[in-house]
Amino acid sequence: MAEGRNSPVFSPKTLYQVCVSVIAKKYSKFRKHLTDLPNDLVFDIYYQLYKEKEYYLVADAFKNVQIFSKMLMVIDRRVHLLQCFQSIIEHGIPFEQGWRLSYNKCRRHACQNPVDKQNLINLGLRIGEFISDAGWYIKSEYVLLACKELCIANNSTPEDWCRTLGYYRSLLHVQAAYCEFLRAEKTYELAVELIDKLKAKGYRYNCAALYTEFSVFFYMKGKYDEAYRWSIAALKELEPKLPPRITIDVLRQASKSCVLKREFRKAGLLIREAVYRAKEVFGVNHPVYSNVLIDYGYYWLNFDSIINSVTIYKEALDIRREIFGKMNLHVALAHEDLAYAFYVYEYRSGKFPEAGVHIDNAIDIMNNLLHGDHLLLASAKRINALILEEIALDNESTPLLKQSLLFKAECLHLSALQSAEEAFGEQNVQTAKHYGNLGRVYQSMRKFKEAEQMHLKAIRIKEQLLGPDDHEVGLSVGHLASLYNYHMNRYRDAEKLYHRSIKISLKLFGKSYSGLEYDYDGLLNVYTKLNEHDKVLEYTNILTNWKELRNENVQSKDPIDPKRRPQPIEDVINIFFSM
Repeated sequence: MAEGRNSPVFSPKTLYQVCVSVIAKKYSKFRKHLTDLPNDLVFDIYYQLYKEKEYYLVADAFKNVQIFSKMLMVIDRRVHLLQCFQSIIEHGIPFEQGWRLSYNKCRRHACQNPVDKQNLINLGLRIGEFISDAGWYIKSEYVLLACKELCIANNSTPEDWCRTLGYYRSLLHVQAAYCEFLRAEKTYELAVELIDKLKAKGYRYNCAALYTEFSVFFYMKGKYDEAYRWSIAALKELEPKLPPRITIDVLRQASKSCVLKREFRKAGLLIREAVYRAKEVFGVNHPVYSNVLIDYGYYWLNFDSIINSVTIYKEALDIRREIFGKMNLHVALAHEDLAYAFYVYEYRSGKFPEAGVHIDNAIDIMNNLLHGDHLLLASAKRINALILEEIALDNESTPLLKQSLLFKAECLHLSALQSAEEAFGEQNVQTAKHYGNLGRVYQSMRKFKEAEQMHLKAIRIKEQLLGPDDHEVGLSVGHLASLYNYHMNRYRDAEKLYHRSIKISLKLFGKSYSGLEYDYDGLLNVYTKLNEHDKVLEYTNILTNWKELRNENVQSKDPIDPKRRPQPIEDVINIFFSM
């Protein structure tokens, strides 16, 4: 009888697969001979152990430098290697001490041979970068510091300096990503010093990757002008011969910096090119592609297309969860990004089911991975506070629930403000944002004088750092206008502030910008209270026209062409600098 169409088809193992399974089952017998086997075979043996959930045996690969080096050479299996690594972390299996002992043993043998020494340095950097890609920054820094002594020894020639700059780049990436700003500042200064020495010698070194890490460092610190300056410098260093990963990272970071400057045409050009390149080179189930999607979602969030942002963040989160599982910092940060996008998307409804789920997931993961006052955790708690505040203001909240939620939101904002002040000082955009958030929650708590003080502080700091016409200034101006309008009966003051906020929004985003709705509604209330009926009619019509434009904008499609291939990088750079 013929088999049905959906009947399973028996597929016997190949002889190779049988051999891999046998070696995995007899692992203790073959263990000491694995270093003699080809890289792919070694990889497949350990991946078989991973599939059989022999996680303590898998950990042997990460404790032994020679074995790990073989697995790192299998580039097209990087996702599987990340999954193996995540499994031993989640099961609490230590590998650092074994790795350090193995590395030190190799270092003793390499001390008298410059070639072996260089190979060992390169291996240490590759391992540190791999663990950083896996999202375990403390462990990555631990590994990188283990090869520091070798790296900076005999650091006297331009070739030595170039090698050391590569080390500083990897170390700075880890320190900045984990918000270790004091250590990152020292690494940054050492790198700049070496660059100056190379320039003084007339030695050519491509700084695209290093300048990008400088930009990330300043972005994380909230110093957006410096972040932008270094990202543009990195773009100017791009060359066709650079590795695709470096080119993609330069494009990503430069796009984010342009978003901060509200240069959206430039940002869109760069981030779309990064998407095309990541998809073609790495595929859609790779960490590099998920990283690009996170920045693409960030672009759309700031460009006021929330639906596109939510969709892209969801895809990035799915990829990260598939690679890293649940208990991973990369996954937590993707949950946080998606939570904020959903918060903006669900804001008008006053209900935050999706935003609440994702921020809870982010905080739960971070609580397991970070200390309680870590800046990354403080950022997630800030979003949680915003959500709690809006839930408290919902009509269905009882007075007791409202009071409880607002108090919790206040505590979270105060904690975030303290963390920001300790890390950045008061004159910082991040600190100013926390002042603004406190202003909003005090307004909800009917502490109007305190709310006014917080909003004025936020405006003052943002104006000093970003200029009078920045989007961040416009947000704080609009919040102060709302306070004067709805709670302090200062209608003329509110009117002036609303017009200022509208002017900024129109200049940066155009007539369909979502935030205009709140300013137009505010002006309608102002003119109604002042009995200025002509103005009421005027802004009723303006609001109606805005809604029509907004509906057209919301229905717009993401202009990513799934069939498009990357452009030559020289063309991208020429277009960028001609804009």
